[in-house]
Amino acid sequence: QVQLLESGGGLVQDGGSLRLSCAASGRIFSINVMGWYRQAPGKQRELVATISSGGNINYADSVKGRFTISGDNAKNTVYLQMNSLKPEDTAVYYCHFKVRNGFSEVFYHWGQGTQVTVSS
Repeated sequence: QVQLLESGGGLVQDGGSLRLSCAASGRIFSINVMGWYRQAPGKQRELVATISSGGNINYADSVKGRFTISGDNAKNTVYLQMNSLKPEDTAVYYCHFKVRNGFSEVFYHWGQGTQVTVSS
């Protein structure tokens, strides 16, 4: 079965940087979309950024110009470079993969989450 392992979270000061990574293991025929979501206490989970197999990238308005998403399909890995972090970026960050198997069936997978805390 496909499993996603996240790393890179931590505590940084306002204006600092972090780089998150998420590597998938298991049987994957193709990856359609890789992305990142986040959820702050008392808030709903929200989209941060996505990258498709065709290279199309989408960012939430709140992170444009500060975050960069990238992927390495050969390694089944997605990254999120976060610069100029703000306290409002504090949340648990989850990676998300939309994949297809050899029968063109679509599956969705979530990472376990990694905590990002930005102090003011």
